[in-house]
Amino acid sequence: MADDESLIPRLGRQRQQRIRPAKRYLSRVLAAANLARGGAGKAARKSRFTGSRIGRGAGIGRLLASRDGYRGAGRRRVIVKASIVRLAGKGSSAAAAHLRYLQRDGTTREGERGALYGRDSDAIDGPAFNRRLAGDRHQFRFIVSPEDGHQYEDLKPLARRLMARMEEDLGSELDWVAVDHFNTGHPHTHIVVRGKDATGADLVIARDYLTVGIRERATELVELDLGPRTEREVAQALRAEIGQERLTSIDRMLLRSADINRIVSSDHARAVDQSLRAGRLGKLERLGLATSIGAGRFRLAPDLADTLQRMGERGDIIRTMQREFSGRDMPPAAAEQAIYDPALPEARSLVGRVAAHGLADEHADHHYLIVDAVDGRSHYVAIGRGQEVASGLAPGAIVRIEPARAEVRDVDRTIARIAAANDGRYDIDAHLSQDPRATEAFAEAHVRRLEALRRKARLVERDASGRWTIPADHLERVEACEKAQLRDRPVSLAILSTQPLEKLVHAEAATWIDRELVSGSPEPLRTAGFGREVGTAQAQRRQWLVAQGFAEDGVDGPAFPRGMLAALQRRELLRVAAQFSAELNLPFVELADGEAVEGICRRSVDMVSGRFTLVERARDFALVPWRPVLERQLGKTVAGIMREDGISWSIGRRREGPSIS
Repeated sequence: MADDESLIPRLGRQRQQRIRPAKRYLSRVLAAANLARGGAGKAARKSRFTGSRIGRGAGIGRLLASRDGYRGAGRRRVIVKASIVRLAGKGSSAAAAHLRYLQRDGTTREGERGALYGRDSDAIDGPAFNRRLAGDRHQFRFIVSPEDGHQYEDLKPLARRLMARMEEDLGSELDWVAVDHFNTGHPHTHIVVRGKDATGADLVIARDYLTVGIRERATELVELDLGPRTEREVAQALRAEIGQERLTSIDRMLLRSADINRIVSSDHARAVDQSLRAGRLGKLERLGLATSIGAGRFRLAPDLADTLQRMGERGDIIRTMQREFSGRDMPPAAAEQAIYDPALPEARSLVGRVAAHGLADEHADHHYLIVDAVDGRSHYVAIGRGQEVASGLAPGAIVRIEPARAEVRDVDRTIARIAAANDGRYDIDAHLSQDPRATEAFAEAHVRRLEALRRKARLVERDASGRWTIPADHLERVEACEKAQLRDRPVSLAILSTQPLEKLVHAEAATWIDRELVSGSPEPLRTAGFGREVGTAQAQRRQWLVAQGFAEDGVDGPAFPRGMLAALQRRELLRVAAQFSAELNLPFVELADGEAVEGICRRSVDMVSGRFTLVERARDFALVPWRPVLERQLGKTVAGIMREDGISWSIGRRREGPSIS
């Protein structure tokens, strides 16, 4: 090389060890997701990401979950039911209602009102706790029920130690309140935890810790208090199950040991187990759920588990009704009792007075009502998830209950037909062009149905222009959705009067009694129980209507003029409007049929004549009939048109663009 300029580099084969190129970003993301779902390889690729490691307590939750497989006969059992409740929208008011319900009367050992307690105090201010919930995204609700809870004189120390252990596991102080309930056969504790950690950030708890970890911690504490169950305790508990008319642990053992033909033997290596099996099989045979085929062998009924579960639920219902009747003037034998089953084909509507309201399943938030009906009987009615509706029902309110049916509605068929003719799209323009006889108000009713399906099940989607995308199997999806809804809404509940019957006799309003008097098909009354009371109230109401000039006394009895209900309703409306006029410093305006109303939906107003909405306008306000669709419009601007039978609201998107509602 003569100088620097004569150097010519030549690239040859690289002789050192080859260095792997850096992974692309997407590869690193996929690898991390693969690791999160439990490892690599073909088996891991078949699994899916579960998120079980996300949140506080993930490590200790997995450790405690690994011990979950051990369920020795001597272990104390604790049932822990956990739920996460979102507080957006109506959630905050529902949370306050839930807390009030937990503190209801009759939940202590003495039958008194339940009291909230916390970490350091036996008396917590519920409204103050609710105010701290403002702005929270969610809250946690736990039900802790030790199997041997009856051995505790007080459950507060156990709950406080459990919450202290949870704070250690989660690495954060928790803001919580609790209340103990002794109104069932199994004493238990309700615990409500704010969805915020000590730093004010959203509290996220790992799934394993929620589902298994809390239960394991509670079991540890109970075993420290009471010690492991002895063989004698285990044997006594099993012997108590032999004669029970419900699904027991012995039944589950028999079902596991049965062969493909559902044949099981009473023989067992252990004498104790053989005695249990033989005794239980004898009980099942007497119930018609098992058939002896000789040599100590039995054939179990195909529907054994379902039948026993229903029998257990029926027994719980009967005990609930007896407990409710024990606090009333009449003994259980003095009133006919019945269980309202909406699933029966012959099930009809039920009208009556609310006698009691309670929780049938505290974890699932399934409620029940006991209704003194006009047929003279007291009915137990499972209403499903009805806290928001039922919590506002004071004893004495009059309701109508009808069975819910999982049926595709005519409105759904119309939507599917119009969408099929418009490439799977639906909007008001398409509806009106497809059906020239339809009015815009009629088409808007279909839009409200689509809004409901979108909110509760995401069955349909709406684009920015207001057009709806309707899948080809829309009717099948709607039918499946309606069937799923029956578990949480087995009946429909309509409040006929929030006032008790005796206050309706002289009320200057359009009452439920008046509507029955002028109805062409009034409810048939039985001359017993609540039916007899309604008959007496109707006679007194007729006399009052004649005395006040709302009805005329004729030869065949009082004659009710056509406008009687409207006149009674107007009298109450003007009286209530005068009170709001003084409060708002605005004049009240009555709306005529066909008149438009536009303003801010301020609140709902419960009156004897029904439920109304206060719509505040620029210079005045109006009281118009309420509709459930307005629940989400409180504080917003709404628009509608008065009709003879109510008001037609414009909710959602209209043809000219976004609706003001």
